[in-house]
Amino acid sequence: MLLGIDVATTGAKALLIDETGVVIASAQADYPLSMPQPLWSEQSPADWWTRVVACVRQALTRGNVAPAAVRAVGLTGQMHGLVLLDAAGKVLRPAILWNDQRTAAECAWITEKVGRQRLLALTGNPALPGFTAPKLLWVRRHEPAIYARIAHVLLPKDYVRYRLTGGMATDLAGGSGTLWLDVPGRRWSAEVLSALEVPADWLPPVYEGSQVTGTVSPAAAGGIGLLPGTPVVAGAGDQAAQAVGVGAVRPGVLALTLGTSGVVFAPTDEPVIEPQGRLHTFCHAVPGRWHLMGVMLSAGGSLRWYRDTVAPGVAFDDLLAPVVDVPAGSENLLFLPYLTGERTPHPDPLARGAFVGLTMRHAQAHLTRAVLEGVAFGLRDSVELLRTAGADTLMQVRISGGGARSPQWQQIIADVLQTELVTVSTIEGAAYGAALLAGIGAGFWPDADAACAAVVQPTTRVSPQAGVAECYHALYNHYRRLYPALKPTFVSLADAA
Repeated sequence: MLLGIDVATTGAKALLIDETGVVIASAQADYPLSMPQPLWSEQSPADWWTRVVACVRQALTRGNVAPAAVRAVGLTGQMHGLVLLDAAGKVLRPAILWNDQRTAAECAWITEKVGRQRLLALTGNPALPGFTAPKLLWVRRHEPAIYARIAHVLLPKDYVRYRLTGGMATDLAGGSGTLWLDVPGRRWSAEVLSALEVPADWLPPVYEGSQVTGTVSPAAAGGIGLLPGTPVVAGAGDQAAQAVGVGAVRPGVLALTLGTSGVVFAPTDEPVIEPQGRLHTFCHAVPGRWHLMGVMLSAGGSLRWYRDTVAPGVAFDDLLAPVVDVPAGSENLLFLPYLTGERTPHPDPLARGAFVGLTMRHAQAHLTRAVLEGVAFGLRDSVELLRTAGADTLMQVRISGGGARSPQWQQIIADVLQTELVTVSTIEGAAYGAALLAGIGAGFWPDADAACAAVVQPTTRVSPQAGVAECYHALYNHYRRLYPALKPTFVSLADAA
């Protein structure tokens, strides 16, 4: 039996699978999100641990699984978050999360200090507000008393690892999103750490995704319901684990995740760096592989905001059902999904959302479809960049995430991308990938290729509809012109705030 644990933004999840990849049981628990100021986003690490403990115990009970049957544990979770501990392992402040946008000034300072091109060459990425490094510099600038007490810097899932094993560790995929990792070299970058004046001993050792990083400690075992000594593997950041979970572990298979954020993920055999830094270049959870990734910050998050604002309490299925009666293009209504700033292709924390083209003729179903189409256009932005960056030999696009449960949204994305979408036999997302990595670490499979070939199979396919390509191509060109046209307004609005 293998256990995958996911420390996501919206809640924790524990998933048990057997040696054939069959899901035995799972459990989930939400925890709160704090937004103490506009565009800030924080959580309490203590909430992660208490919910993980509850989920693991509940999954074991639901599956009637004895602790001794769990052979290994894999961890995954939200990337980029900043968790600060003192020398005694005490949390110093709430964690600053991936979707927090407070660090524009720190990003500018990092770029000037290291140099944009040198930063791209070393880390594969520009300095972006979502990454971990600028968050630490924000604490140094604004909370010096807390900064003076720092002894350890961890990512969210690695705080759970610390509570589980008593040790500090992280994975290369997760470390890639800190802006401290030498991504081509798969190690912490001494040059970047030195330039930013961050002590190297604050960071944990880095491991490949399936390597064992420690074992369940006696102190944690009783509370969480596992045996002391159970191996805990490195796991991966949520997107790399999600890719393993859907079988996107080799070049040619692209993973498209439609969750709170929207992600397109293309594995590569070598580090490929997009010259302008509009795509992320990260280490994959698979040894010797990397990936290119485009991220839009509000994908499913846009739909949730729209539902909660325009149709509170309405089930998503009921909200989306009428869009099939609205023609492709929503009668020339566009939605810009930049509700929390944006990352790909416009790394701009000041970007804002908008409906453009509203007329008296538009009804709620038009607005709903426009939201779905706007997110699809945002995903197309990333796919187009992947093709120009060298990931143009796509054999298959595998879609997953909560939004992928909607047949209407799947069809719109297939039509906008003009490519077939494939769902697979595993629908448990990143937690499933973490469990597979645990299985590799425990010797169930020799590597990720073998694990995915054994347990991940295509199930359904959605093909583009005839007759809509021209409409969406024209509308997409209008969509692409919106951000440049509105950017001065975004800046003016931010200045007026």
